[in-house]
Amino acid sequence: MIFDPIRRKLLVLAPEEFVRQLLIQYLIQVKSYNPNRISVEKKVVFNQMPKRCDVLIYDKQMIPLMLVECKAAEVPITLAAFEQIARYNTPLRVPYLLVTNGLDTYCCEMDYKKETFTFLAEIPDFPQ
Repeated sequence: MIFDPIRRKLLVLAPEEFVRQLLIQYLIQVKSYNPNRISVEKKVVFNQMPKRCDVLIYDKQMIPLMLVECKAAEVPITLAAFEQIARYNTPLRVPYLLVTNGLDTYCCEMDYKKETFTFLAEIPDFPQ
């Protein structure tokens, strides 16, 4: 079991949950993300189908800032993971997308006007 500080409850320590909890701690402790701006297992609707994104982070004005997809460490990050997070992002249009399995982490900044994205060298700090 592991305690989730966002949902404030004990959870089964599944491989994907382990990656999610490590990422949450990194975002809070190293990147200065406010835990009150982090949502876990957030429901989003895509093509009238409810889906649950792993982590959704909001900025200071509670506008979606970053969408996160976590995979277990033994699951390689593939194009399918990026397609999944892109589908979840369709109704949100967040500035940042992040995909991680704990070993490999990819964060990109979206440019919706140019319909492009740029991979970042590191996860951005929480906007001050």
